[in-house]
Amino acid sequence: MPIERMWAGWRNAYVTDTARVMKAPEEHTLFEAILDSGIPDDETYIVSRGATCFTILNRYPYSSGHLLVLPQRGVADLDDLTADEFTELWATVNTAVRVIKAVYSPDGVNLGLNLGKGAGAGVPDHLHVHVLPRWLGDTNFTVAIAETKVLAEALDVTYERLCTAWPSPTED
Repeated sequence: MPIERMWAGWRNAYVTDTARVMKAPEEHTLFEAILDSGIPDDETYIVSRGATCFTILNRYPYSSGHLLVLPQRGVADLDDLTADEFTELWATVNTAVRVIKAVYSPDGVNLGLNLGKGAGAGVPDHLHVHVLPRWLGDTNFTVAIAETKVLAEALDVTYERLCTAWPSPTED
């Protein structure tokens, strides 16, 4: 079966940004390089920054609103987190779920961690929690048969909606 292609020209910025970010030292993980790049948050899609963790949009989302919550420090396993990182990570996941529910009114929310390549981790050296809204029927023939996913919202719009709804540090 030939690979089907859908035009998504707005994703070109991802390739350009990634090339710019990846000029960082090799000892950095992809997410550390993004975090420390000096590129403005609205260009890297960093939604929130905490003392030890941050939240960023998934550049290749499964659905609109797909967030990643992760420690600032690149660690591969939950056992590698400090107590403060662990606490902040799960508090931020909780905030992310609340924000996604408020912004998107989904039928449900998926949370997931893929720890290691064998578990499907795309960035195995920096653990991250996927937080994404789900709707009844959001997996349909385009996904199951055509192996194509259609997103109803551009990343810039998603970013603005989530940032607007994200509580300030005093509201957490």
